[in-house]
Amino acid sequence: MALIDARFYSKTLNKHVGLFAIIPEVCPGPFPVFYLLHGLSDDYSTWQRRTRIEHYVRDLPLIVVMPDGFRDFYTDHHDGPASGRYLMEDVIGFSEHTFPAVGTRSGRCIGGLSMGGYGSLRLALAYPEMFVSANSHSGAGFPWKRPDPERQRIFGPAPEGSAHDLLALASNLKKSAEPIPELLIDCGTEDFLIEDNRAIHAHFDQIELAHEYHEFPGAHDWDYWDLHIRDALEFHCRALGIMKKEQ
Repeated sequence: MALIDARFYSKTLNKHVGLFAIIPEVCPGPFPVFYLLHGLSDDYSTWQRRTRIEHYVRDLPLIVVMPDGFRDFYTDHHDGPASGRYLMEDVIGFSEHTFPAVGTRSGRCIGGLSMGGYGSLRLALAYPEMFVSANSHSGAGFPWKRPDPERQRIFGPAPEGSAHDLLALASNLKKSAEPIPELLIDCGTEDFLIEDNRAIHAHFDQIELAHEYHEFPGAHDWDYWDLHIRDALEFHCRALGIMKKEQ
C-alpha cells in the first residue's frame, strides 16, 4: 500500500489544507473510498498515528482518505467557514481527481470519532445521495450544548431543527424520497458521550430510520477506537460490496 501525505488548495476555505490517503497498490482501480474523520483536538494525521488503520486495510481494495477537519465539526458555520461544503466539494473533489477512486455513491462511505462521528452522520444525513454508508464512534450528538464562544460561532443561536441537528436531518431524510445510507453507531459504556448516542439511537428508532447501534465496554480513548474501527471497516465493506484481495 502507499501512504500519501497530500497538500492542496481549498477554494471553500481559501487556504491550503492537508490529508493522508492510503492507496492500494496491487490490484487495479478504481477503488471505493472511506472518508475517515478525526476528533476535535486532533488533525488529519491522528488516525494514522494512533491506530493500525494502515494494517487493517492492507488486504482491502479500498482507499482511506483522512482529511483535516480542524475544529470545525464538518458543518457550515453560522459565523465562519463553510466547513461542510469544504469536505463535500474540496476534499471529495480532490480525492476523486487525484486518486484512482470510484466517483459514485456506491463507492463512497464516511466515518469518524467524536467530532468526526458527528460530522460523518451529519454529512451522510444531509447528503444521502453521496454516501452508501456512514459510521460514528463515540459521536458528539449535540455539540452546541457546550455553550462557549467557539461553538456559538459554529452553530449559531438556534441549532435545534437546523442543518446542524442530526435529529432534524434524520427526520427530514425519513420523509424524503432520497436513498438512506446504511448507518452504524457505537459508543463505549464509560464514554462521557454515551447519553448523546443513546438519544440519537432512540430518535432513529422512533422515526423507524434503519441503523445499527452498539454499546461496548470502553471510554473515550484510542484503545476503544483502534478496536472498533475494525468493526466499521467490516460494516462498510458489506455496504460497498468489496472483499479482501487475493493473497
